[in-house]
Amino acid sequence: MSGIQNLFAANSFGPPPGQQAYTTAGTYSWVAPAGVTSVSVVAVGGGGGGGGWNGGSAIGGGGGGLGYRNNVSVIPGNSYTVVVGVGGTGGGGNSTNQTDGGESYANWATVNGRGGTRGNVTSVPGGTYTGAGGGNGGAASTTEGPNGRRGGGGGGAGGYAGNGGIGGRGTIPPANGTAGSGGGGGGGGEGGFNGNYLAGGSGGGVGLLGQGSNGTAGIGSDTGSDKGGGGGSGGANGSGTSYGGVAGGAYGGGGAGGGNASGTAFSGGNGGVGAVRIIWPGTTRQFPSTNTGNL
Repeated sequence: MSGIQNLFAANSFGPPPGQQAYTTAGTYSWVAPAGVTSVSVVAVGGGGGGGGWNGGSAIGGGGGGLGYRNNVSVIPGNSYTVVVGVGGTGGGGNSTNQTDGGESYANWATVNGRGGTRGNVTSVPGGTYTGAGGGNGGAASTTEGPNGRRGGGGGGAGGYAGNGGIGGRGTIPPANGTAGSGGGGGGGGEGGFNGNYLAGGSGGGVGLLGQGSNGTAGIGSDTGSDKGGGGGSGGANGSGTSYGGVAGGAYGGGGAGGGNASGTAFSGGNGGVGAVRIIWPGTTRQFPSTNTGNL
């Protein structure tokens, strides 16, 4: 008998397995279905916004953290609050108004994924997490390269059993990001210099269906746009363009730092939105990878 058949057999006298995902920033009320008394919950914070090119602020944003908890008791028919964090806003071309990613949480389950820090010139950590397991978002390096203020790569979203990858910055040739761990998103690569300062690549996001493959590292580039980090556990890849910073991958990827072409400053990328997913029954469907797919 297959694992799914076993799951249904085990619950033949109880409520059918189910799930609910929240993937747009906002506040929601989830009502526990009839007969459901136990759930498992995962939360991913929004990625930080990347810095616009402005005297050293073109740094990628940090990735959002991921936390999960299993076998959380609920009461059928009761309403429970779920909050999904917004992706941080990228900084304008000549400004430093980038913002942090928002926190995603289900406080009744003691689970949250905090948002990644906005790209700046001091410290760009990824978001942390609360839960029985999970991983922190990847940071974005703040080290300046010898050719000046090229766009930095965003950090990857946290994984189910490890941290997201770190965004690349600070060398010639351009620095690569690093791969995610524990199913986390990969960090974006650094933008290079081709007579103009190129934007970095954004960080990869993370999927909600349980632990899968690690996100790959974004490759730093002096010419092309292929600098984004890979999405971990089926999350969306980050990406890159020649000069403008691009948004981090869903869910929780850090935004890319912007570039500067012929004296024209470009904005940083927005962070990837966060997410919360609830699955039940929590006694037999548990993160990181026990019957966590959609049924």
